Amino acid sequence: MKGGGVKILSRRMVKPEYEASSRPREPETVHLTPWDLRRITVDYIQKGVLLPMPPAGVHAVEHLASSFARAVARFYPLAGCFAVAPVANHGNAAPSPRPALTISLRCSHEGAEFVHAVAPGVTVADITGALCTPRVVWSFFPLNGVLGTDAVVDPSLPVLAAQVTELADGVFVAMSLNHCAADGTTFWDLFNTWSEISRNEKNISTAPPLRVQRWFHDGCPVPIPLPFAKVQDMARRFEYPPVHECSIRFSPESIKKLKAKANAEMAGTATATISSLQALFAHLWRAVCRARVLAPEQETKLTLPIGCRTRMKGIPQGYIGNAVAGAVARTPVGEILGDGRLGRTAWLLNRAVASFDEAGLKAELASWSQNPSFRYAADYGTEAVVVVMSGSPRFDVYGNDFGWGRPVAVRSGAGSKLDGMVTVYEDGGGRGGMELEVCLAPDALAKLVADEELMGASSVGARLARGGRCTGGASEEFAGVGMHQSYSGASDGAGDLSCVSATARAK
Repeated sequence: MKGGGVKILSRRMVKPEYEASSRPREPETVHLTPWDLRRITVDYIQKGVLLPMPPAGVHAVEHLASSFARAVARFYPLAGCFAVAPVANHGNAAPSPRPALTISLRCSHEGAEFVHAVAPGVTVADITGALCTPRVVWSFFPLNGVLGTDAVVDPSLPVLAAQVTELADGVFVAMSLNHCAADGTTFWDLFNTWSEISRNEKNISTAPPLRVQRWFHDGCPVPIPLPFAKVQDMARRFEYPPVHECSIRFSPESIKKLKAKANAEMAGTATATISSLQALFAHLWRAVCRARVLAPEQETKLTLPIGCRTRMKGIPQGYIGNAVAGAVARTPVGEILGDGRLGRTAWLLNRAVASFDEAGLKAELASWSQNPSFRYAADYGTEAVVVVMSGSPRFDVYGNDFGWGRPVAVRSGAGSKLDGMVTVYEDGGGRGGMELEVCLAPDALAKLVADEELMGASSVGARLARGGRCTGGASEEFAGVGMHQSYSGASDGAGDLSCVSATARAK
C-alpha cells in the first residue's frame, strides 16, 4: 500500500426519502429506556463491509446515497436528533434538591450524514490479504472519536452517518450509529435494508411495521430523569491504552468439535446442552487468560450480550432501539485452565445465560430507572482480566450485496477498541462458521496468535498445521508476533487471519 490515505470529497445530510404512504404526519418524540440511556456515554457503533469493485458504468456513490435515503426513511427515528429538557420535580411533588434532566429522541426528519471518500492507494488485498490490516481502515468510518453524549450537546452531530470510500479496486461501505438510539440488531437491520434497496431497487420485500415507541417496564417513569445539571457532566473521556487487533475465523467443523468436546467433558454433570457459541467463547477465554499470563488465583470475568427481544413479553417485532442486557461469568483463572477444562469454562457461560429471566431483567431495569448509572471505558477495569463479547453470528453481515457482489470482509471502526473487546460475526460461508475480532494489548495478542491450542482450532491453524504459511505484509508495529511458527492440531475448514496493529485513539 504505497501512498495509502483517505481523502474526504464531500459531506452532506441525506433526508429520508419516504414512500407516499409512509411518512409520519408530524414530528414525534421517542422517550428512551434504561437500555438506551445507559449507552449514551459510549462510542458510536461502527461497522462496515468491504465490497468488490462495481461494474463499469455503475455510478455507485450516487446510487448508494439514494438507496441510503430510502433505507433511512424506514428507520426514520435514526434521522432525528436528541432533545434535552430540565426536570423541575425529580420524583417528588416538592421541588427536587438535585438538578435533573431528561433526554429524548426527536423524530424531526433532520436526516443522516453521507460521506464520500476516496483511497486510491488502498487495495482490497491490503485489507484482506496482508497479515496486518492497515490502520487506514479506521478512516473508512465517519464520526470517529464521537461519544453518544456529543450528539446530545451538539445538534450538528448526526445520530446516524454513512461513509462510502472508493478504493483502488473495491468499495468500503460503513455506518456509524449512536448507541443510545439503537443496538446491533437495529444497526444490521438498517444495513440489510440499505443493501436490499440498492440491490433490488423497486422489488423490495415487504418489511414488517417498525415499532418506533419504546418498551418500558411497569412503573418506569417516562421520561426517565437523569441526575445531572447538564449533559456535559455525564461524559468522561479516557486515554485508551494501545491495542492490537486480529480477526480469527473458525470453520463449522471446528466449532462442532469444540461443542462436542465441551459437552463430553460435562457429561453426567451438566443439566443442559452447551451451545456452539458458548464452546467457542470458552475456547477463546481460556486462550486470552494464557496470553495475558494471569496467575491461577486471579479472578477473570467474561461478559456477553443477552438479547432481550425474545425474553421480554411486550417487545414487538420490528422494535427499534436497544434491547440488550449483559451476562457475566466469573472464576479464578486456575479453575478454567489445564486439560479437560473447556467444558467447565463453557458451562460457566451457559449458567450465566440461564440465570436471566424476565423477572430478573425487569428488576434490573426498575433499579436502574431509580438510580441511573452509565457505562464508561474505565469501568472495564485497569487490570487485564476482563473479556467483553459483543455482536452475534445471527446478524446477516455477508448478505449485504449492494448489487455487484457479496462482501469480501467485515471490519469495525475505532470505537470501543479496548483491551479484551471481542466481536463475533458470521464467517460468510453460510454453514455455521464464525469470525472473532479480538482486541488485546500488543504483548498479549502476540502470545494469543501463537497459542497452539487456540490457533489449532482456527482456520489458519489448520492451514499452518498442513504446512502452509500466513503471508502478507506485516507492519513494523506488529513485528515479533510470531505468526509463522508451526501449530499443532487441525480443523477441517479454510479461512484466514488478519491483524490490525494500532494505538487506540485518545478519548
